Amino acid sequence: MKISIVIPALNEEAGIEAVLKQIPREKLHEAGYETEVIVVDNGSEDRTAEIARANGATVISQCERGYGNAYKEGFKNATGDIVVTGDADMTYPFDRTLELVEYLLGNDLEFLSTNRLEKLNPGLMAHIHALGTFVLTKIMNAFFSCPFRDSQSGMWIFKRYVWEAISVESPGMPFSQEIKIEAFTNGFRCAEVPIEYRQRVGESKLDTLYDGWDVFKQLMHRGLNKRKKKLSNFKNLFL
Repeated sequence: MKISIVIPALNEEAGIEAVLKQIPREKLHEAGYETEVIVVDNGSEDRTAEIARANGATVISQCERGYGNAYKEGFKNATGDIVVTGDADMTYPFDRTLELVEYLLGNDLEFLSTNRLEKLNPGLMAHIHALGTFVLTKIMNAFFSCPFRDSQSGMWIFKRYVWEAISVESPGMPFSQEIKIEAFTNGFRCAEVPIEYRQRVGESKLDTLYDGWDVFKQLMHRGLNKRKKKLSNFKNLFL
């Protein structure tokens, strides 16, 4: 079985080497998994791509900026049976890749997300980001009844055929919640596990107000459309 580890990166020269070295390639090999690591360079102006190549990653270029755009390009080039994702800034525990993959397979899951909030150490995430994630997750669950407590987590482990069967449109930050909603509402077996969210290395690319508003708008648009569709179907029963 083959695992594709897909990492979007924009000006992450400070952390990308440590992230790639964290991936337990030898343990994965010993467990019988072939591994490919894909770094999607999303228009970096530093040495991100050079450092990634030097550390054994396949570097794919996606010059059209956007978190979602980077992932779409990475998934298009991924050849593994299982896809593992995470950021290039050391915040996600890639050293747990084998454990997470085996949890997915051992529990007969198709999409596994991660929860940064359950074990969050004070100071590692801005209060406004933690509060925003909590509120957005509550809204997502109210609309879609998803089994996720961290709608904005960027570490997912899933079988590649899930991606091929869903439609995720967002080019930016809403991609993270949209892929979760799509996986769950399309009937795939989903779950979530807690992870340790770690200290960021390098400068954050998140624009709190702009990205937060973009995520909120996308969530409300999808949720309200779902309600309208349900109401329309209900009315059709009496026509």
